[in-house]
Amino acid sequence: MTPQILWQPSHKQIQQAYLSHFMEKIRQEDDVPVSTYQDLYRFSLEYPEHFWKAVWSFCGVIAETQGTRALINKDNMETAQFFPDARLNYAENLLRRRDEAVAITFYGENKVYQQVTFCDLYLQTAKLAHVFQQWGLKPGDRVAGYLPNLPQTLIAMLATASIGAIWSACSPDFGIQGVVDRIAQITPKIFLMADGYYYGGKAFSCLERLSAIQAHISSIEKVIIVPYLYSTPKLKGTFEVWDNLMDFSSVKSLHFTQLPFNHPLFILYSSGTTGIPKCIVHGAGGTLLQHLKEHQLHCDIKPGDRIFYYTTCGWMMWNWLASVLASGASLILYDGSPTHPHPEVLFDIADKEEITLFGTSAKYIDTLDKMGAEPVKTHHLHHLRMVTSTGSPLAPASFDYVYHSIKKDVCLASISGGTDIVSCFALGNPIQPVWRGELQSRGLGMAVAVFDDAGNSLVGKKGELVCTKPFPSQPLGFWKDENSQKYHAAYFARYPHVWHHGDFVELTTHDGLIIYGRSDTVLNPGGVRIGTAEIYRQVDQIPEIVESIVVAQTWQNDERIILFVHLNEGILLSTELVKKIKDHIRHNASPRHVPNKIIAVTDIPRTRNGKIAEQAVRATIHGEKVKNQEALANPEALKQFMNRSELTTE
Repeated sequence: MTPQILWQPSHKQIQQAYLSHFMEKIRQEDDVPVSTYQDLYRFSLEYPEHFWKAVWSFCGVIAETQGTRALINKDNMETAQFFPDARLNYAENLLRRRDEAVAITFYGENKVYQQVTFCDLYLQTAKLAHVFQQWGLKPGDRVAGYLPNLPQTLIAMLATASIGAIWSACSPDFGIQGVVDRIAQITPKIFLMADGYYYGGKAFSCLERLSAIQAHISSIEKVIIVPYLYSTPKLKGTFEVWDNLMDFSSVKSLHFTQLPFNHPLFILYSSGTTGIPKCIVHGAGGTLLQHLKEHQLHCDIKPGDRIFYYTTCGWMMWNWLASVLASGASLILYDGSPTHPHPEVLFDIADKEEITLFGTSAKYIDTLDKMGAEPVKTHHLHHLRMVTSTGSPLAPASFDYVYHSIKKDVCLASISGGTDIVSCFALGNPIQPVWRGELQSRGLGMAVAVFDDAGNSLVGKKGELVCTKPFPSQPLGFWKDENSQKYHAAYFARYPHVWHHGDFVELTTHDGLIIYGRSDTVLNPGGVRIGTAEIYRQVDQIPEIVESIVVAQTWQNDERIILFVHLNEGILLSTELVKKIKDHIRHNASPRHVPNKIIAVTDIPRTRNGKIAEQAVRATIHGEKVKNQEALANPEALKQFMNRSELTTE
């Protein structure tokens, strides 16, 4: 099918974009004739020192010192360092605004509404940081949150970062074992948890989990309870209540500890579906600089903009969203079900709050489509300039849905990166067209390429997503990974001195990216590599199917493709429907993509970040134990995939 342009920026939009202003800065100050995005992209890779200094200056990084060196050891990705002489504080950059404008607007479904001004955000952070210091918290200590996406979660992170301690979090839908598997590894001093959360109009209490968590994490010295369901937590034991700490503190100023560029800031966790989650450590300067670049240059975020991302605080998009404050924009936080009490509730908020960037997951967009929601007919969305989607590949049909049913004049940015880099390899681009089914562009300063198995670069063919040069938000490593052996094995063992990300992708002829799924779930029947997203893109178009999951089954010294489908209520998997599914895949993909078996189930297992758990299903159908079911939001769904008689026959 011929690629199709779905949106192009107007001349005025191009002129007003920060990206265009940045290019002018490069032309004037570096005397480099960059007239297109491709020119700028090449400059960012060929002259990384100049490029990242320009980003620092353009975005106004606040620092005690920048230093003269922007990059050392640039020929070795594993030992390269950006701004080795710089000293700064991440929280100071996020708290640069201290006026009476609204910094945070929070919706806890339709139960709780709250606003926090930039001034109040600074003062509350100062109060909590003072408490932390009185408790002896020092740079390098860990603070852990077991919290919904609340303003208090953001304040706790900022207070932690202002001191130079390390923030880490799990969302409250994790069970006790899921929390312990992650948080116990990093031995936190301080632990914050909410008394519960709302989802789908129902209240879920968390307090009864505290004693078990404390029993497994002996390092915890202080516990703070954040009231959310109740004004007074109903719990016995030794703990502090958030509101009391805020009420009794009279502190009105905040000292920001100045620390090295690579001082640890966040610990994030791998999904953990194949074992105990890895603890990925991210640095303050690299996270800040990378996010500023992505927000201002790729998302065109400016002071006064209002940014929304549907996320939990256990997903890296929460960290990405928090950094938006460094660009002087305001945050719209939402916690709960994105379709309660009706499918278009988030667009009600988008209209009311005049949201300029609306971020969500590919799954949410597909769900809206299947529900028949048409915000374009019911909402104005006058201020909305960009819709971003991540979490899984955005299907071409979902591109069509956004422009047909949400808004015609909007930059739709399918973005991709990950917890590993707390940022993106591929991003939106406010000065370039949106092509159907493609991520718009490779990120500035990110030497993204596609390799075959031998390490040769590919264009227009499927292969492995790699990054061949250093970038600031590379993780500092894994927690307690002696000699960085696990870190090396995870990213650099496949191709020497090249970051191997684990996505199966294609670089298009007009410099976009198509993602076909994770490399470790690629199907390989008859030796032909097929990305799972290639099949999902076809199955998602079949109205009888709610969702699906496709895996490879080892069969007669080869592999065969097994497609499990969750059907709409009242629909049976008849011979006719099986034929319809296979014919549609054959016609729109290829005969090689056609599943050998199609099997009906009533639920699809997902990680707590909403990604379908292909590896867990593959292990289950082969009779293997799924090592860490706490990483799944609905582990009971795996029972449907056990001992299926259909998988024992031709």
